[in-house]
Amino acid sequence: MKNIFISGSMRIENIHKMVIDRIENIIRENFTILVGDADGVDASIQQILANKSYENVIVYCAGNYPRNNIGKWELKTVDTNHKPNTRSFFTAKDIVMAEKCGYGLMIWDSKSTGTLSNVYELLIRKKTSVVFVNKAKQFINVSNSKEFEQLVSKMSDSAFEKANQKIKLKEKIIAIKNEQLCLFPEANKKIT
Repeated sequence: MKNIFISGSMRIENIHKMVIDRIENIIRENFTILVGDADGVDASIQQILANKSYENVIVYCAGNYPRNNIGKWELKTVDTNHKPNTRSFFTAKDIVMAEKCGYGLMIWDSKSTGTLSNVYELLIRKKTSVVFVNKAKQFINVSNSKEFEQLVSKMSDSAFEKANQKIKLKEKIIAIKNEQLCLFPEANKKIT
């Protein structure tokens, strides 16, 4: 699948050159970029793509009107029964992008639960995320529970606790581990 879901923290506005290099590779391959309409990374990615006159972009928004569609690209509105402007309302579009993409490119501030949830949504769909950890200036590939835990280890204790309260992070980690154990029952017998 040639659709790339790009997402990231709303607190990040300046996209690092390492991420821009990845985006330029995506453009060279003419992959379709799926991006949300939020401020922060979404708007910054949209601006980069508009500056490069890249047309193979689809903007997703919850509800009828996007907060940002800088390049006036194709717009996919996602219907949701959740109360407008709530976490659940905006998450609906992210889940659709996770379903429609082949893999994700995430830009993360080591705190954002929205970005972390997107990585999780891709992982439970057996899709890989390439996550740029902004503070560390490094990419982490996340395609299994061990790599997800490696990513989560970049969080401070207080950020982890806040994420656990908001999105039940500990439960998500356990669910991913259990899912992967179920995929390889022969290996489980050897472990026990």
